[in-house]
Amino acid sequence: MTVRKAWVVGGAVLGAGLSFVMLLVVGVYVVAGNLANGVGGATKALAKGSVPAAYQALVQKWGNLCTAINPALLAAQLYQESGFNPKAQSPAAAQGIAQFIPGTWATHGIDGDGDGDRDVWDPNDAIPSAAKYDCTLASYVKDVPGDATKNMLASYNAGAYAVIKYGGVPPYKETQNYVKTITTLEESFAAPVTRVDPSKQAAGAIYYAQKKLGTPYLWGGDGTAQDGGRFDCSGLTKAAYESVGVTLPRVANDQWNAGQHPARDELLPGDLVFFSDDLTNSRAIRHVGIYVGGGYMIDAPRTGAVIRFDPIDTPDYFGATRVTEDGAKALPTTV
Repeated sequence: MTVRKAWVVGGAVLGAGLSFVMLLVVGVYVVAGNLANGVGGATKALAKGSVPAAYQALVQKWGNLCTAINPALLAAQLYQESGFNPKAQSPAAAQGIAQFIPGTWATHGIDGDGDGDRDVWDPNDAIPSAAKYDCTLASYVKDVPGDATKNMLASYNAGAYAVIKYGGVPPYKETQNYVKTITTLEESFAAPVTRVDPSKQAAGAIYYAQKKLGTPYLWGGDGTAQDGGRFDCSGLTKAAYESVGVTLPRVANDQWNAGQHPARDELLPGDLVFFSDDLTNSRAIRHVGIYVGGGYMIDAPRTGAVIRFDPIDTPDYFGATRVTEDGAKALPTTV
């Protein structure tokens, strides 16, 4: 939804049509289907830029406090709670980057940076306290059967007593949804350890975007009749994936967390590709397009331009996300 530099595209690419895109989709997905092995089974390191640089070392350090958590899981919780906003305050009086309520902070807040105070508004205290609280909850339910991380998350949402009573994640819809949300978001903060599986909806999203080539850009445009069928960058990607049943957030930096992050040499058609002036912070992302293969994307670049093919290998290239339905569903509605 933000303006980025305009990049010149060669005439041959601009003249490419549906056959160019669909050949890439079919060809690349045949290869990907043979190579994809999924992810999992290894310690989760943070994906590049997924946590703002100011907090990355804290999350990496304290995310390894106990075996029930890891840096990507801790990052997912902080993102879900506050969007990494250290000044966040909820109507329920939850405070700071980890959204502690005063009573919980009084019991579980720690002096993470050793400066002599416990400040809920200071990420140097709040992030270590969030990790410590997770590990304390995990210790309460350590003898409960099942996955220790899921039991810890269920304790966070429903209380340790409920987890002990039911011998695992209790049959509360809210709690089950919370556990699924955080464990799904965890994958969007983790650096993949193997090739990321292809997205099932990618070809349909590309097809939608392909039909919009030549449409004038409109800041804030969602493609509605009121917008004259025009889009901005994240409006186009949102509409493209909505056409195949996947609902993305409205702005680019939130769309980043809708799935795992393939490396540049593992990109597949349909991946969302992102651009930023700050390559250390996913919250600073300001542009997004849909990758079509061959180093090109379809995007709505800027005011005065039209939806078109653009190269992705530019100095402001941040990274990519392979959108999944579960990943999109896990994203908070406001961060």
